[in-house]
Amino acid sequence: MFEQAVLPIQDEKTFAEVEKALHDVFAPANVAKFLRQVERARLRGRQFEAILAHGFLGAKTPALYGALGDADRGQVRERYLGLIEHVAPELRAKYLKVYAYY
Repeated sequence: MFEQAVLPIQDEKTFAEVEKALHDVFAPANVAKFLRQVERARLRGRQFEAILAHGFLGAKTPALYGALGDADRGQVRERYLGLIEHVAPELRAKYLKVYAYY
């Protein structure tokens, strides 16, 4: 069975700030607004870099993300992708265009 390697976080403070921004966006009270913004921008949920560039993950998040090293940025992307895939099924159905990969 595949087991993902655990990489140490290089810049813990900045990483924690970015992770907090992600968790704030994916909080149950905020996730519908986030998905609506992504849909209006005609982006797909897995287009992390484009969503980040539009500022949908917070105004300061792109700069914080850019300050991270490659390994930390990879872990942030993985956490984002995990969060986007664990959105409630009823919201996934409502924002089908965000989740459609074509």
